[in-house]
Amino acid sequence: MNDQFSLEGRNVIVTGAGQGIGKAISKTAVELGAKVVGVDLNAATIDAVQNELGADRFQAVIGNVAVPETAGKAVEACHLHFGDIHGLVNNAGIVKPAMIEKMTVEAWAAVIDVHLTGSFHFLQAVGRAAIQRAKEGANAPCAIVNISSDAGRKGTIGQINYGVAKAGLFGLTMCAAREWAKWNIRVNTVAFGVVETPMTETIRGEKFRESYLAQVPLGRWADPVESARPVCFLLSDAASYITGQHLSVNGGYVISL
Repeated sequence: MNDQFSLEGRNVIVTGAGQGIGKAISKTAVELGAKVVGVDLNAATIDAVQNELGADRFQAVIGNVAVPETAGKAVEACHLHFGDIHGLVNNAGIVKPAMIEKMTVEAWAAVIDVHLTGSFHFLQAVGRAAIQRAKEGANAPCAIVNISSDAGRKGTIGQINYGVAKAGLFGLTMCAAREWAKWNIRVNTVAFGVVETPMTETIRGEKFRESYLAQVPLGRWADPVESARPVCFLLSDAASYITGQHLSVNGGYVISL
């Protein structure tokens, strides 16, 4: 019996792949057999991932996801080094916290540009390549996973830009899933709670730790590796009939129908 969870023979683009969740997703995908093009703005961190995983399995692309040309560079790199694109994980993100009345337009725009507009750029570029391949008669399905957050489901304090951007990703998923199902392109969302990464250091610090953990039924933060596994599941054939859905990976922090 074939391993339906395998990513053998799949080429996947992962944004924000230099550290944290993006790095964990890239490493897990490679372990499952995939070849990955990792995108990050930080040259040192993304080059280190390439050195760790090997250039035969991981190719680094340095660039800002908010710039449309970066998505084109990643698509070209995948075609050049590995071949057709079979998957995309829109994971890149930044935080610029401030209370609503104190937030600058620049801080608002920067977070929206990276999380939401950047995800659109990559979704569009990968979708175009997959649609062209389908029109040419290739039987090569494509899976896209947008990384959201509980902040986009229930709101957040001090990060309205982040919460709005993450809420927007649910809409990005649903619209693309409806439009592209006919091309065998699946689009889903994974919404995380608090994962042990540099981006969540403040929440996991002494000031907020106990109040947040008290709301998590499992009583702990997520490890980046266990956060990567559901993403890779959605990229695999094991999820072949799942599209337009939002999977919560949060230890029970948000429980709903």
